Amino acid sequence: MLEPLVEQLGYELVDIEWASAPRSGVLRIYLDQPVGHGGHIGIEDCETVSREVSARLDVEDPLPGAYTLEVSSPGFDRVLRKPAHFERFVGQRVWVELQVPRDGRRRYTGTLAKVSDRGVELEVDGQTVQVAFADIGKARLVA
Repeated sequence: MLEPLVEQLGYELVDIEWASAPRSGVLRIYLDQPVGHGGHIGIEDCETVSREVSARLDVEDPLPGAYTLEVSSPGFDRVLRKPAHFERFVGQRVWVELQVPRDGRRRYTGTLAKVSDRGVELEVDGQTVQVAFADIGKARLVA
């Protein structure tokens, strides 16, 4: 429901988080400039998206009870979810957590070397590690 709206406003929806609390919750939306547009997300961008998303949520009312809406940039440790996210950051350092451990190891930190239609190739401690998209539980950029 929100991704088409955010894209219509000229941004990329990177991630959505819901943190519930006993009497309310927090809906966090992370946005970025689309690939090829360069630049960084500023406070004005967040305000624009927040106003439009808030209005849409008021009309659609998909969330029960009270909540706080937060809109921000994904930061330096941005989440990588879609193949396009990985493609955008080839050559960067990433942290990948597998859904199920492989050979006793669940987490890898290394350079994102390649992306294919099936998964990614990481350079970790001088070794090449192939990871299928289906095996990735979480992934993000690291400094």
